[in-house]
Amino acid sequence: MDKFTELKELIQQTEEDAQKFYNSKVAAAGTRVRKNMQDIKKLAQDIRLEIQDIKNQG
Repeated sequence: MDKFTELKELIQQTEEDAQKFYNSKVAAAGTRVRKNMQDIKKLAQDIRLEIQDIKNQG
């Protein structure tokens, strides 16, 4: 469940930067959004694999 909490926190951080990028056109915020999205993708995949392992263990 720790990874899921980490995922939620990362999404919240990304939301702040996304607002800065889309509303204020801050280029550095756009870079942070792109990096965070890649981290979200990796973390989501890790969660999927963890869930699958737990399901397979019975």
